Amino acid sequence: MSASGGGKAIIAAFLANMGIALAKFVAWLVSGSASMLAECIHSLADSGNQLLLLLGGRMARRKADAQHPFGYGRERYVYAFVVSIILFSVGGLFSIYEGVEKLTHPHELENFWVPLVVLVVAIVLESFSLRTAVKESNHVRGRGQSWVSFVRHAKAPELPVVLLEDIAALTGLVFALFGVGLTAITGNSVFDAIGTLMIGTLLVLVAIVLGIETKSLLVGEGATMGDHDRIVAAIEAGPEAEKVIHIKTLYLGPDELLVAAKLGFVSDRSLGDVAADIDRIESRVREAVPAARVIYLEPDILRSETPVPPTEEIVLKSAD
Repeated sequence: MSASGGGKAIIAAFLANMGIALAKFVAWLVSGSASMLAECIHSLADSGNQLLLLLGGRMARRKADAQHPFGYGRERYVYAFVVSIILFSVGGLFSIYEGVEKLTHPHELENFWVPLVVLVVAIVLESFSLRTAVKESNHVRGRGQSWVSFVRHAKAPELPVVLLEDIAALTGLVFALFGVGLTAITGNSVFDAIGTLMIGTLLVLVAIVLGIETKSLLVGEGATMGDHDRIVAAIEAGPEAEKVIHIKTLYLGPDELLVAAKLGFVSDRSLGDVAADIDRIESRVREAVPAARVIYLEPDILRSETPVPPTEEIVLKSAD
């Protein structure tokens, strides 16, 4: 998996979640806290999610073949979408179910100090995992780009998924600490149930956000407006083509951008000259946007007015 895939962040999150899940499970057995059981399931779901992300990265590295001539880069989007579904179904719905069950059939907590200690330790470990995800994300996050923009527009899905998972995990631990702590102070197990419901609601919201963003990648996204402008500037930087008639882009995978453009040339150029010109243009485009690995440039005779296909305006406006 490439650096942009956040392999280190995924492995760090997996190790942290496995250790935390075991500790939460023991704490649930000792105390009977519904919040601890919900958090245990949450950590197990997150661990499974990280394994799926690693598997998706491995499957995406398969070479192109006759059935998939553009390769398997979008496998990473598929597995990221599956992760969002698992986070919703396994983590969120189960936690909500446990919260409702605890509200309707309350019981006192036993040895409440055990889940409190586990929660504090889990917060420390999850903070380390989040720190690693933030550090890895900063390698690929644009200068001055907000975190919301990074999550919405990142073409590699792994880092946004891990970031949102870690933030949800930390927030969920705070909710569990709230529920268990108030239950220990007041002796009222309703607070433990409320904490569990808060955890479930949080997971559902995060899953919805992940599902929406990965769905957009699955459907197919073009280059950002910044990359689009750099590609056009690279084409027009030399004297070869007189005009960019129209251009379309599409991400075949997180690290592979397809560029297709029709260029206007003067009518007195020979075929050999045009072919050499196209080679030079492709070189400049790849230098300006390294992700533009698949480039198709169609030469056309420059006319006084070359109509732009009506769908192109839609493509350009939706590229970002």
